[in-house]
Parts: sequence; structure tokens; C-alpha cells
Amino acid sequence: MTSIEAYLSGERLYGDDLSPAQIASWYEDEREGYAQLVERYGWAESEGGYAYHPVNVLYGYRYLPKNAFFERALGLGSATGNEFLPILSRIGSIDILEPSEKLKRTELNGVRLRYHKPSIEGDMPFPDAYFHLQTCFSTLHHIPNVSHVMRELHRCLAPGGFLLIREPVHSMGDWRYPRPMLTKHERGIPLTFFRRRIAELGFTVVRESLCLAMNSFLQRMLGKWLRRPLTEYYTYVYLDMALSRLTAFNLHYHPQNLWQRIAPQSVFYVLQKN
Repeated sequence: MTSIEAYLSGERLYGDDLSPAQIASWYEDEREGYAQLVERYGWAESEGGYAYHPVNVLYGYRYLPKNAFFERALGLGSATGNEFLPILSRIGSIDILEPSEKLKRTELNGVRLRYHKPSIEGDMPFPDAYFHLQTCFSTLHHIPNVSHVMRELHRCLAPGGFLLIREPVHSMGDWRYPRPMLTKHERGIPLTFFRRRIAELGFTVVRESLCLAMNSFLQRMLGKWLRRPLTEYYTYVYLDMALSRLTAFNLHYHPQNLWQRIAPQSVFYVLQKN
């Protein structure tokens, strides 16, 4: 199996074994990548919109302890912090690791946001066992050295704390060539990779959910008839739960034909540190 075949098959994660110079180049390419897509396609993140609240609530937040208060929360690549809105009343303070200078705000509905620049190496500027809640929604697939970043998330999470991850688990096309509406390097993360790393780090898996079955296709077909993205509708997300379970058997990291695309596109993890 050639090196690219190993990556496209999902056996290895492209970018997780790059040299420091290659990581630095990747980081610079991705630094404003998402912000540029927001500007180019008119997405509403910079104005306060957020299209994934129902997804995050139904696949993630509802599995957190109901009466828990999270004194310190971390958002990895959280931009303006909107992803915290559904549970904002249960959070004391929020730190955000965000490379972009364009997707920032000083506060979120009265809660101050503290921004930090991520290091190129992936090291995080926080003490051990510091956070009680961490979110990582569609961020890791922009990062080259995912294994190291996941180790850092584990290190600075307090025992008993929770890490929520939502990431694509398909290749998102051949990343060696330009793809519309995607940044230069982003690629999905194989489900087998996640399972290995989570087990190695010693997280307890509270919930693993495959989700967003054929979401890109359904958004193209149905989105023109709707005022908002599909993922903003709770009814759609409930239907997606059923569809994702029915099609989970057909998950392929790098789909080669239409049939192989009839499958979930993402995974949602609720993890707890022992």
C-alpha cells in the first residue's frame, strides 16, 4: 500500500506525522482559512449566527450531568464562542484557542472571553487539570498533529471533566487538490484513529454517535427551499439520528462512488476524564 493509499484508506491520518517545518506551513495556510470562507460565502459566524446548536445539544450537551456547573471551559477553535450559548448559564469562564484575528469578540452574553493563540507545535498554555469542560467542534480536522493536540486536551482537563468532540470522519475529498467551500488542508479524521487515541489516553466514552448522514447532499437538495441550514432544525437532527444509525454500516473514509456516500459524515463524542 503506497503512502497516499494508506491515508485515503483511513489506515493513517494525513498530517499527524509531519515535520516541524511542514506543520508550520500548514498552520499558516489554515490560520485565516475559515474566516476567509465566512467572508467568501456569507456565512453568519462573525455576526453571531451559528448553525449547529441542535446538533450540539441533541448529540452532546444533553449527556452532560444535568445540574453540573463548569467553572472553567475551553473552546478549541471556537471563533466567536457561539457554540457555548446553549449551556452558557452553567459556565463560569471561557478560554478560547483561536488562530484567527477576524473571528473574535470580547464577551458572550455577559461572559468574558479570553483568547489565546494556539502554538504551532500544538502545546496549550494552561496548567494541568485546569478545565472542567472542553469543546472541539469541527476543529481537529484543520490541525495537522491531531495526536499531540488530543494529548494536550487530556492533560489540561480536570479529572471528571468532559470533552465534547464533533468532527468529520470521511476524507472530504482528495485534499491534494483544491475543493470548493473547504480550506486548503482540512480533511476528515478516520473513526478508527479516534477510537485508538481515545483508548490510549484513557478517556471514558460517555457517548459515541455517528451523525449528519449525507448532510452535504441533503443540504444541497433541500436547502434551497429553507430559510436556514438543515442543522438549525431540531426536527431534522432527530431524523438524522435515525438515518445515521441505519446507514452507519456503510461508513467509508474515502467514498469512491454514490453508494459509499450513503453514510454518516461525522462523529460526536462525549468523553470524560477518569
